[in-house]
Amino acid sequence: MVTYRLKLWKKELQNFSSETNMQITVCHFLPGTSRWNKIEHRLFSQISLNRRGVPLENYETVENLIGAVKTKTGLVVKAEPDENQYKRGIRVSDQEIQEIKIKRHGFHGEWNYTIMPVCKT
Repeated sequence: MVTYRLKLWKKELQNFSSETNMQITVCHFLPGTSRWNKIEHRLFSQISLNRRGVPLENYETVENLIGAVKTKTGLVVKAEPDENQYKRGIRVSDQEIQEIKIKRHGFHGEWNYTIMPVCKT
């Protein structure tokens, strides 16, 4: 992920944390570990099986393929398009990053951290 996206992610988490007055704990998978993520394997293997070579020509096809995933063990997947329009090119300054109330965890604090709410008076 590009640095500016990481900055925007953290800034928006800070905004949400402050609005809801909740602590938000983030634990990212370490780079290269997604191959061991059981949820990912369970989900994407079923999507691939369901696809059966159908060309992904439009969003409706993708939505229907993902939404049709059901397994004998109870996995059900729901999908819906996100029709929102998002601003592009949003920049977050180093000053804004320094204002984020972030508490890094002892084990890999770059990937595991808690964002604390900021009380606005």
